[in-house]
Amino acid sequence: MEFSPYEKSIRSLTDAMAKGTASSTSLTDYYLERIEKYNGDRNGINAIIAVNPHAREIAEELDMERKAGKLRGCLHGVPLLIKDNINTEDMPTTGSCIELRDCRPQSDAHLVKLLRDAGAVILGKGNLTELARNGLSVGSLGGQSRNPYDLTRTPGGSSGGIGAGIAMNFAAAGIGTDTVNSVRSPSSACSLAGLRPTTGLVSREGLIPCSMKQDTAGPLARTVEDCALLLDVMRGYDPRDTLTADQIGRVPDVSYTSFLSEDGLRGKRLGILKTNLGNDPDVTAVMERSFRLLENAGAQLTEVDIPELETDRVFSECDVQRYETGLLLDRYFAGIPGCPVKSLKDLVSRHTLHESVTEDLEACACAEGPFGEGIRKKLENVARNTRLASDAMKKHNLHALVYPHQQILVVKTGAPSQAKRNGIVASTMGWPAITVPAGFSAPDENAPQGVPVGIEFMAMPYREPLLFEIASSYESLTHFRKPPLTGKE
Repeated sequence: MEFSPYEKSIRSLTDAMAKGTASSTSLTDYYLERIEKYNGDRNGINAIIAVNPHAREIAEELDMERKAGKLRGCLHGVPLLIKDNINTEDMPTTGSCIELRDCRPQSDAHLVKLLRDAGAVILGKGNLTELARNGLSVGSLGGQSRNPYDLTRTPGGSSGGIGAGIAMNFAAAGIGTDTVNSVRSPSSACSLAGLRPTTGLVSREGLIPCSMKQDTAGPLARTVEDCALLLDVMRGYDPRDTLTADQIGRVPDVSYTSFLSEDGLRGKRLGILKTNLGNDPDVTAVMERSFRLLENAGAQLTEVDIPELETDRVFSECDVQRYETGLLLDRYFAGIPGCPVKSLKDLVSRHTLHESVTEDLEACACAEGPFGEGIRKKLENVARNTRLASDAMKKHNLHALVYPHQQILVVKTGAPSQAKRNGIVASTMGWPAITVPAGFSAPDENAPQGVPVGIEFMAMPYREPLLFEIASSYESLTHFRKPPLTGKE
């Protein structure tokens, strides 16, 4: 076709469809051809766990609606990828778990319904860490996803299939989930923008759960604008997720895209979270350049040191997943008619989990649950950290905190964990954070472009407009996003 969707934004795609130089069907065919050509098998990028068999049929229907003058919304005809721990009625939802390969929810997750109502084509499901339990993006069903910039490394996780897929232009954009780092980790590792919204801004109904205190869903895209467009569609009150009521009266009544600004850094006061900078030379070089760019754009930088927010300490003192996972998964399995798994203990007893998640899920199956002393102490620590972070913001009159999403480069496949990720700070406190491409490490034989490094901005709850203003300004000044050499047009 004359119009190439490669590296194009959602707005560019919708404009092309409006002009008639592209159609939803032609876009769907383009992305499906790229998936067929570049996704590969278990030794390739392996980003996509399933393609929607109805995708082309849906796209054709949307094209007919457009010809008839009926547009569903701002995503009419736009193909998207969804992480495979988000319920879809027309495909299995497996969590990359081989025991759930035949698990078929009867309805879409709330956020999927909103996307479809806005006209999106759900093109397929992205691979992930099994049941989203860590950041390695490997599962007993889907195998190992790989980083398209360096096939010896992971694409981050747990939404790594979405990250690798969007980096490879397998769809216009994607939706992941984030309990600890899982939207922002693959965004950092795959040269993308990725947003973790304020916990409760997006309904968690229909997600395979890890933690009601920390779970959310968020967009991964090649531009900050696309993240804003997707959040416009995904946000909102859902009576099936009572936490979403907290947003009432606290969100803008205009599109988040209205806050995008090339000059949005001027006058912004940003706190460099010194506690979590790390000492990796590649990451340090990228961040030092970023800090200079921020100052040159008119931002005022202040160093902030909060030892309680040190990443490893937050993991040990504040992460509550272990206490919540068992009860939540049992409820989820019970809510799927004919679900092949009855409980977490049932799943663990089958000894088919990927080795990288087995120990964690065994511990979750035996944990005391969400009403004991263990979780109470951790929630006290979360409250302490929230108070300390808020006090620092007020003391220095800051708009946001800034730091690398990951203190070291994304790890090699086969590593025991995705170490030194800073995203857990926002996740445990429920604050919004956005990761944006900040550059690349030095190239080597495995990574001829270098390995992507992401910068993260975190603000207080419901300050997404501020984050979009900051991140879009940084993006417009730097243009650090580069597609991987594989499949480059």
